[in-house]
Amino acid sequence: MLICLVVSVAKNMTILAENRIMELAFNKILKEDFQQVLPFLKKLHEHPPEEELLKSRLLEMFDQNYECFGIYMNKNLIGVFGLWFMTRHYAGRACEVDHVYIEEQYQGKGLGRSLMEFIHQYAESKNCETMELNSYVENFGSHKFYMNLGYIIRGYHFLKKL
Repeated sequence: MLICLVVSVAKNMTILAENRIMELAFNKILKEDFQQVLPFLKKLHEHPPEEELLKSRLLEMFDQNYECFGIYMNKNLIGVFGLWFMTRHYAGRACEVDHVYIEEQYQGKGLGRSLMEFIHQYAESKNCETMELNSYVENFGSHKFYMNLGYIIRGYHFLKKL
């Protein structure tokens, strides 16, 4: 069972999640600390955008309805994820999970399930009614994982470069 504790520290909000098996924490990463996220975002893509473009995009995201978090194991940053908050005509107040990345050596140890449980609780605390996420078509492992958490496939995500 995941236990969540919210602690306010000056302008930074630290959100901790403890598990009896491991010391796991999900801490908000503020805009001024965005550099911490870049190495993880680069690992998500086979061909990541140029560094300056990635920085520019990430900084712009912070000015929108976006929150970024670090995943910490024993106080070491081992991954990141982002959350978008919006109201959808078809789903009401929604939270969309974005760019989840956990270092390979920490995968397959139950962290993903703990992470998603935390995200669901956090979204509920922000009055969200629905969760959304996108997953790459070829990422079959994640499809099974998300379906086991109660997610259903509702459509396709199309992308066209302009």
